[in-house]
Amino acid sequence: MKHIKTVAPERATGLRALFYHWVRGQYGGVIPGVFQVLAVDLGVAGPAGALYRHLHLRKASPLSRLQREMLATVVNGKVGGAP
Repeated sequence: MKHIKTVAPERATGLRALFYHWVRGQYGGVIPGVFQVLAVDLGVAGPAGALYRHLHLRKASPLSRLQREMLATVVNGKVGGAP
């Protein structure tokens, strides 16, 4: 079985600890799993976050935030993602 490499929040030091501190502030004190994956390579974390913000949070989207969440939920179900 293959495993996805992550950095556990309690083991983070330096820039990763700062990254997790920022994430906790943005997400109500929790660190979503995707950020634990992104913390492995902080050079990827910034661009991935920018892509997420552009696709899901920008105001100029032709879809509302609710519509984007609904679309993401359906796609996640179709590809066999976890709830």
